[in-house]
Order: sequence, then C-alpha cells, then structure tokens
Amino acid sequence: MKNLDLDYVRSQFPAFSQPSLVGQASFENAGGSYTCKPVIDRLFRFYHERKVQPYGPYEASRLGGEEMDEARSRLAALMSVDTDEVSFGPSTTQNTYVLAQAFRQFLKPGDAIIVTNQDHEANTGPWRRLADDGVEVREWTIDPETGHLDVERLKSLLDDKVKLVCFPHCSNVVAEINPVVDIVAIAHGAGAYVCVDGVSYAPHGLPNVDALGADIYMFSSYKTYGPHQGIMVIRRALGEALPNQGHFFNADSLYKRFTPAGPDHAQIAATAGMVDYFDGLYEHHGGPGGNAAKRGEFVHDLMRNHEIRLLQPLLDYLTARNSVRLLGPSEAGKRAPTVAVALRERAGDVAARLKDHGIMAGGGDFYGLRVIRAMGEDPDHGVLRMSFVHYTSEAEIAKLMTALDDVL
Repeated sequence: MKNLDLDYVRSQFPAFSQPSLVGQASFENAGGSYTCKPVIDRLFRFYHERKVQPYGPYEASRLGGEEMDEARSRLAALMSVDTDEVSFGPSTTQNTYVLAQAFRQFLKPGDAIIVTNQDHEANTGPWRRLADDGVEVREWTIDPETGHLDVERLKSLLDDKVKLVCFPHCSNVVAEINPVVDIVAIAHGAGAYVCVDGVSYAPHGLPNVDALGADIYMFSSYKTYGPHQGIMVIRRALGEALPNQGHFFNADSLYKRFTPAGPDHAQIAATAGMVDYFDGLYEHHGGPGGNAAKRGEFVHDLMRNHEIRLLQPLLDYLTARNSVRLLGPSEAGKRAPTVAVALRERAGDVAARLKDHGIMAGGGDFYGLRVIRAMGEDPDHGVLRMSFVHYTSEAEIAKLMTALDDVL
C-alpha cells in the first residue's frame, strides 16, 4: 500500500491556505471536517448557474437536476448499492427521526428493538421513544471499563420478538470499530433488521455498504468533506416494506419515501464533489483499477493506514499519563482517530487552554451522555475530545502532544 501524499491531500482543502487558520491545528473532525475544493466548486457553480427549480425543460433546470442525479448515482456506486437506495436529508439526526416514525407504524405492540448505550444520541433517542407505543426497547450495554460492545451480550438479547438492532459503526466517544459484518449476520440470523450509524466512521473511508450487509447505513456529509447533509442508504427490501413518510404521490420512489421535505438542491449536487475528491486521491496514488466500489476501498485503506500511523503515538502518549483516562482501545488499528479522555479538570476548561497553543479541540459530552455516564464519568464535567482525519500531519500530532504537556 502506498503512503498518502499529504501535500497533495492538503492542496485539495482551501482551509489550509487561509491566513486566518495558519498555525491552527484542527482536532475537531468528529464535529465537522474541512470541506474539499471539488465540493466548494460544485456548490459555487450550482448557486451561480443552476439555482432554479430542477428537472425542468430549460437548460439551467436540466443541468441542475442532472448534477443532483450524478451525486446520488456516484455515491451509490462507491458504496456498492443501487442508486435509488441513497436518500438525502438535512441531517443524520433528522433521517433517524423520520425512520423511527416509519418503524412506529411498522412495528406492533410487543415487538422489540435493540439499542446501545454506546451511540450518539441521534441513533438511540428516537428509537427509545418507540416504547411510548408499546414497543419493547432492549439495551445492549457496553463494558463500563473499556466501552466495548460484546457480541455475546447481543446474542443474549435476541429472540423472535426483536425486529430491529441499532448500533454505531464506531462511537463518537469510545471510537472502537465495531465488527459490523459479524453483528449484522447475527441479527439477520435472528430475523431482525439492522441500522448502523456510520457518522463517526465514514470520514475515515466510505464503506462498501453491500459488503457490510446492513439494511440501513447513515452518515453525515459535512463530516466527510462535503456540505451539511445527512446521507442514508436504505436497502430496497426494507425501504419498500416500511410505510411511506413522503408525499403520497412519491410512494413509488424509494429515495423519496423517507424524505418528507426536499433537501437543499445545491448541497445534494455538491456531494458529487466528495466522489470527485476520492477519485482524485485514487488517480494521484495510482490505484490498481476496478469499479467504483474497488476505487473506494483503495482510498479507504489509503486514508486509514495514514491515520493509524499517526494515531498510535498519541494513544501511547495518553496511556502513559496518570492524569488522564483514555476512553476506548489503546491500539490504533482497533479504533477511529477520535480520541476522548476523562480528566480531573473540566474538559471545556482544558480545551480553552489548548486554543492558546493553536489546537482546536473540544470539551463536553458530544451527545454521548449515555456512554460517558455508563463508563462512570460525569457528562457535565465532560471529556476532552481530539479527533483527526487523513489530512492531519505528523507535525500537528507532535504539536498536540506538546500542548497537552503544557496544559495538563
């Protein structure tokens, strides 16, 4: 596997050439990544040349519709799913809420679902509310010391009443990469559908959703170098079985069934720029050939290998400090580079001091109150979270550790 050409990567992100950001190292990807140039270019063009009602007979309208269709089809090909299995919404939280309303109508009193306490609240709160309608909600709990989700615990919760299992590809606090393929196989074997929250994983390489086997896979494009959209894959069998949540006249269109309101046309079109960027990475690094999904897998591995190499020294540094508690695995290959630590001081105060060292990080609960509390920490006290992606440099990791030496 070739090493990532970081100079090329950073040249694709205008943020790195902005005077206001010189000397600032971003460790806030888990809250939102920088936007790549192809996305910005497409967004600029749409607002300047195509900002009319799409899919009409006149040229600007026709071109706008074609760009929206291009975004859906190219993202679908990258994830190895059908084009109409990809839906856009204003956010992943909103997409989950809409899905929960569909399941509210689909499930019967006495049916059961499984959620975790490892999730961001977006992929657990809406599902838990189904209990108001007589749905049994079972909690797949983490190990309170490690934050790990044990598959054996899931097996003990499954029976023929369970219709849906919801869990994260990786937590935005613990960051351990869960074995999605294995979990899906176990859930499907018990007759349950599976919803995977990929928000914290997708920035580190879009997955082959078909290979994962999930019935629903969701992520946020604004954390994946794109505009502020929620992107949802819902596989055909489930999507056609669930009640339509869109306009009645859109019931026969799979990608419109779970979109009650039209998302921003320009932002949909601009998400094609994400694939432009991934394709650019592939070409620049001399990918070996293959279809869109194979190109996506090459880019995924390219990004992950770089992240793992940078992450391990940071994990080693943190585990060696008695004054912090690292949440999640200490082995870089087992987790995403989203690193949360519990401190003696309030996390927000430490993040504020890091700012003076040119480090952009966050302190708080990050909508992960359940997982923080389950691990014996106080969400009000918060955790310090330092998250990065493939455009981060070794020098920035060294800068972060030097800053931590000063502020802890």
